[in-house]
Amino acid sequence: MWFKNLHLFHLEQPWKLSPGRLEEQLATRPLTPCPAMSLQSSGWVAPLETAGLVQSLEKQILIALGTEQKLLPSTVVNESAKTRALAWEKRRGFKPGRKLMREFKDQATAELLPRAFARRRVTRAWINPTARSIVVDSASPTRAESVIEQLRDTLGELNVSLPQPESAPSATMTAWLATGRAPGRFALGEECELTGGDDTKSVVRYLRHPLHAAQLRRHLDEGFRASRLELIWNSRVSLIVNDKLQLKRVAFLDIDKNSEAGNELSPEQKFEADFALMTGEYADLLKDLFEAFGAKS
Repeated sequence: MWFKNLHLFHLEQPWKLSPGRLEEQLATRPLTPCPAMSLQSSGWVAPLETAGLVQSLEKQILIALGTEQKLLPSTVVNESAKTRALAWEKRRGFKPGRKLMREFKDQATAELLPRAFARRRVTRAWINPTARSIVVDSASPTRAESVIEQLRDTLGELNVSLPQPESAPSATMTAWLATGRAPGRFALGEECELTGGDDTKSVVRYLRHPLHAAQLRRHLDEGFRASRLELIWNSRVSLIVNDKLQLKRVAFLDIDKNSEAGNELSPEQKFEADFALMTGEYADLLKDLFEAFGAKS
């Protein structure tokens, strides 16, 4: 359950719902199987299959949004519509027009959709009332926003905002690259992406490469700006931060998740231990991150 891609949201008002009351609210909108004639359904699911809809530990709250999506490739629909069109042409002696082809596709979709396979996806969100933040574990901004929207619809009200740094994250990261160092407990990693400032939108990527090389500095002198940067926090966590202050590929560097001690725990105990460790570390990391970028925490 380790969060790997963090989308950050700031709660504009203090979080007042208790875990029990939140559970009651989420229970009004659980995930249900996708209806026969629908492409997608969404609703709340348990973060851990054997537990309830809300996991809480020392004021930290974990919830999960489930999405069930029908898999109906367009090639399958088009092939079925083509078969219908050929049969129609054989009967009438001429090819159907565009309007009729659209009708054939609609008919094919209606026939195939109830038999389509459904894929289920779970997106977890961590609510930190102390820091007044919600962190969604998703590589997709759209999916992260959908969790927030679903939570807002469920609760009736939820005022959140994206982090608002004092300067553009791109400018801040570029300044760190120019000096060869990051502030506080952060250190530069070995990966970055630079984007040209001209109309060509040129992109230069450095992977497993020292970020103080002369060539990189020449790119900065030519007007390139950092759009992604690997950082190491407190010698314990590596992460990629982009110009929208989204965190990607977050990973602990010195924790063995497959240790013998961990293997002796039950799934519930391991889940709780992971959640406690993750939220404790990430709370400090995000506090330092917001301070480094001059953003509201």
